[in-house]
Amino acid sequence: MPNKYLAFDLGAESGRAILGTLAGDHLSLTEIHRFENAPIMQAGHLRWQASRLLNELQQGLVRAAQQGHRDIAAIGIDTWGVDFGLLDRSDQLLENPVAYRDARTNGMVERGFELIPAEELYALTGIQIMPINTLYQLLSLVEAKAAVLQAAESLLFMPDLFNFMLTGAKAAEYSIASTSQLLNARTRAWAAELFARLNLPLRLMQPVIMPGTRLGKLLPPIAGATGLRTAEVIACGGHDTACAVAAIPAQAANWAYISSGTWSLVGVERDEPILDERGRNYNFTNEGGLNNKIRLLRNTMGLWLLQRCRKDWAAAGAAHEYAELIALAERAPAFHAIIDPDAPVFINPGNMPQAIADFCRQTQQAPPASKGACVRTILESLAFRYRCIIARINAVSAAPVEVIHLVGGGSQNELLNQFTANATGLPVIAGPVETTALGNVISQAISCGEIATFDEGRTLVRNSFPLKEYLPREVDRWSEVYEKIKPLLR
Repeated sequence: MPNKYLAFDLGAESGRAILGTLAGDHLSLTEIHRFENAPIMQAGHLRWQASRLLNELQQGLVRAAQQGHRDIAAIGIDTWGVDFGLLDRSDQLLENPVAYRDARTNGMVERGFELIPAEELYALTGIQIMPINTLYQLLSLVEAKAAVLQAAESLLFMPDLFNFMLTGAKAAEYSIASTSQLLNARTRAWAAELFARLNLPLRLMQPVIMPGTRLGKLLPPIAGATGLRTAEVIACGGHDTACAVAAIPAQAANWAYISSGTWSLVGVERDEPILDERGRNYNFTNEGGLNNKIRLLRNTMGLWLLQRCRKDWAAAGAAHEYAELIALAERAPAFHAIIDPDAPVFINPGNMPQAIADFCRQTQQAPPASKGACVRTILESLAFRYRCIIARINAVSAAPVEVIHLVGGGSQNELLNQFTANATGLPVIAGPVETTALGNVISQAISCGEIATFDEGRTLVRNSFPLKEYLPREVDRWSEVYEKIKPLLR
C-alpha cells in the first residue's frame, strides 16, 4: 500500500492540509483542506487567531479521515518564522500571538544595539537584522515590562505551539528556532549570553530538537474527534522555507534558490555558517536546514507588495484577479520606475500603491501612472533585488551560482520568473509550487524510514512534478538599468 503523510502548511495568507502519497519512485500531493489566514487587530496589537487556526487544523484531520485516509503514517506542521505564543504555568495560551508586522518592535533594533553591538550579535547568531525577529519582539515586552511576560512560563514558536496543542509535547524545533536570532549559530543551542545581555527570559525557552523528531500521537480527545488514532505527529521542520529548500529538485553543483511567496528568500545551502563581517555587511542570515545544512540567505520583500496593492485596490472598489494584473503589467512600459522592495515604508503601509508612489517621488522618479505600471514596477524591482543578493552570495562563495531554482507560490508568476532570469543573467527553473508541503512530507517519510536521505527526496520531486525553465533575455539592457538603480538597493 502507498505510504501517506499529512502536511499542514500555514502561511501568512492561507493554510493548507495536503496529503502526500509515496508509491515507489513517485510522490503525489492532494489538497485536503484550504483555509484563509490573516491577523486581526485585538487588544491594541496585530494578532494571529490561534484557536481558529487550531480548529482549521482539526478540520483538516477530520477531512483526511472522511476521505478514507485513516491510515496516514504521520502529521507535520510548518509555518512562517519568528512569531510565538506564551503559555502560563497551566499550559494555557495567555493571549493570541502577536504578528511580526505589528508596530511593537519599532525602535527595538536601536535599543538592542545599545545592549549588544551589531558585530557581537551577528557573530553569535548569524541572523539578518530585521525588526520582526523574535529577539526584538521579546525585547519589546521586556522594555514595556509587559504583564504577559511576567505571567508566562513557556514560549513556543508557531509550529511548536500547534504541535503542543495536538500532542501535549513542548519543544523548539531547530529550523524554526533558528529564525529567532536567539540561537548560537555554531552550537545550535540557545545563546545564553545574549539572553543575559538583553535581560531576556531564558527560562521560557524549550529544549531544541532536530527536524524529524517524533513528538507522539494525537491527544485522545483530538484522536477521537478526528478518527486518526494511529498517526504520529512529527516535528518535520517547523519553518516553511526550510521545508521548501529541502525539496528543491536541484542537480547542479552550484545552485541558488528563491522561495517566492509573501516574502522572497534568496540563498544557498552551506555546511557551515558565515559569521564574519562579510555576512554581516551583506545582512545575510544563517538559518537551520532540515538536512543538517545551513541556509545562507537574505530575506527580502516578496509578493507582499503585489498582494497589498491588490487588496487596497479592491477596498477602493476595483477588484482584480492576479492574472489580470499580470496581463496589465506585461503591456506596461519597461523600467518606468524602480523601488527598493526592502524599504521600511513597505513593511505595512496604510496604502501600498500610495507608498510606492511616494517612494518614487522621494527618489526623483515619476510614480506609476496605472495599475499595470505599478505591478510592473514591483516585479522588475523584485528581480533587480534578486540580482543584488545573488551577486553578494557570489562574493562570499568559492564558486558562482550557475542556476536558480524558484519555488513556492510565486513560481506561478511567469512574468516575474522571466524578469528574474533577465535580471540575473541565469537560467531559472520554476517549480514545484508546493515545495514547502513536499519538504514537510519528505521529512516525515525520512523520520518514518520510508526515504533514506533528502537527496533521495529531491530525486522523487524531480521524477514527480513538472518544471519549467526560463532562459535570460535582453541581458545587456537589464544590466544597464541595474547599474543605474543599484544605489537604491541597500
